[in-house]
Amino acid sequence: MNIKLEILEFPDKRLRETSIAVETFNNELKQLAEDMLITMYQSMGIGLAAPQVNHHIRLIVIDISEKRNEPMVFVNPEIKNSSGEIESSEGCLSVPDIKTEVNRFESIEIKANKLDGEEFYMKADGLLSVCIQHEIDHLDGKLFIDYVSEIKLERLRKKIIKEKKALNLEKQTKPDYLI
Repeated sequence: MNIKLEILEFPDKRLRETSIAVETFNNELKQLAEDMLITMYQSMGIGLAAPQVNHHIRLIVIDISEKRNEPMVFVNPEIKNSSGEIESSEGCLSVPDIKTEVNRFESIEIKANKLDGEEFYMKADGLLSVCIQHEIDHLDGKLFIDYVSEIKLERLRKKIIKEKKALNLEKQTKPDYLI
């Protein structure tokens, strides 16, 4: 049975833990990957790392397809080569409401395992490259906001508070009925 998992949110300290390599490839791992995909889809994300759902193993799931029907699972992913630089606008299911620009490698080559343990290599660029790098950061206890200066982060926080206040004010001034 597949279930939606609870996503940990910043500043939860468990998001800062380093994940351990997967050594056992079994049905439990496959079930976790399936549950993570369901959680990612239901949360409108394009990537999710196991530590975000309080499983501190090196497992990530991604689907950047428009129709949301091309899931990818990476066990023990490692970046082996990288090139170029790209500025990406990033957000995160564990850091809701904050989006900011982050510099990432434009292209990467990774080594990872499939759910059955088989090793594979893959090249990725553009959005897929950015997404893989973002999720691997989670495996290392790192968040995308770590790339942002404290001054910019404080401005983002103030902007979010201001937007939430405006939204709450708007809700309070609207009647509860429709005409």
